[in-house]
Amino acid sequence: MKLVNVGFGNLVNAERVVAVVGPDSAPVRRIIQNAKEAGRLIDVTQGRKTYSVVFTDSEHVILSYLKPEQLVRRFDENGENGEVGE
Repeated sequence: MKLVNVGFGNLVNAERVVAVVGPDSAPVRRIIQNAKEAGRLIDVTQGRKTYSVVFTDSEHVILSYLKPEQLVRRFDENGENGEVGE
């Protein structure tokens, strides 16, 4: 299992991540609302602005304050050396 830091020391299993997107489009906002209503939303922003939305294969939706480019870079680093992202 490869874990990646998605902000504030919160770790996600990199093997379960399906996509990392920005939160600005209407379809993504609807998915976030639906996940919240279904109890599948995980908010790790600690009150900061949401810059990334991470989708998992278990249909959980994770909100992060890190920008999508930063998260993708962490997932890429994790895939290459198998270490936990910073």
